[in-house]
Amino acid sequence: MKWDYDNDQWYNLPGYLKHLPLFTRQFDLTSYFFRILWAIFLKLTFRFYIKLTVKGDIHKIYRENPRLLIISNHASHIDAVSIAAAIPFKYWGDLFIAAAKDYWFKNPIFTFFSKHCLGAVPIDRKDRTSEAVKLCLQLLKGLDRIWMILFPEGSRSKDGYIQRFKKGVSIFSQKSNTPILFLYLEGNKDLMPKGGFPRPGKLVIHVGPIQPPAPIEEVDKNYKEWVTKINPEAYGPLVGDPDDSEDLSYETNLD
Repeated sequence: MKWDYDNDQWYNLPGYLKHLPLFTRQFDLTSYFFRILWAIFLKLTFRFYIKLTVKGDIHKIYRENPRLLIISNHASHIDAVSIAAAIPFKYWGDLFIAAAKDYWFKNPIFTFFSKHCLGAVPIDRKDRTSEAVKLCLQLLKGLDRIWMILFPEGSRSKDGYIQRFKKGVSIFSQKSNTPILFLYLEGNKDLMPKGGFPRPGKLVIHVGPIQPPAPIEEVDKNYKEWVTKINPEAYGPLVGDPDDSEDLSYETNLD
């Protein structure tokens, strides 16, 4: 997808979007430098403070799947960075995280970190015009290589049990014809409780199968079947029906 930098498309683009590859005209040395520092910090943290084990071949998946939506269970503040830590740094140029704009872009410090360290895609959870959906779809359709992290539960699980998926991940997958990679984070709920700091511990990231684009009911069912083979207690008692509301929080919560 081409972007015309000589007209109002570029000049009127919000500053918090100009780090995204569809809108960036040249290699961003600042982002690369801070991503190296962030990668070193994550490597040390997840080797000596939190013992991270990855079960699966990320390299093989990267070679065979240039475009993926990456989904996982979500029970900790550090789930997104844990997934980033599990993916080799040399692939980070293609890795993006759907991040709540009101949290991760709420001030200059958070904005700088989100842009240059996380490669975050800002999502306005209060926007009812579907601009967040359009932005993510533009990236998924416009880039030859992209791995985008989404949390289909919508928000962190309060009790650690996996909740039913909301439909956002299927919307993105089906509209952009992007497959979905299943990940399961085992032990994440005990590492960083709400309002607390990261605790030492162990985290295992299981790399699962790749799901072709499908309705959310099928994605949810297949993910559950795979995860319960790893941990039969990953799901608690089901309460109510899946929430298929138009609330954009289904794909954005990293707070």
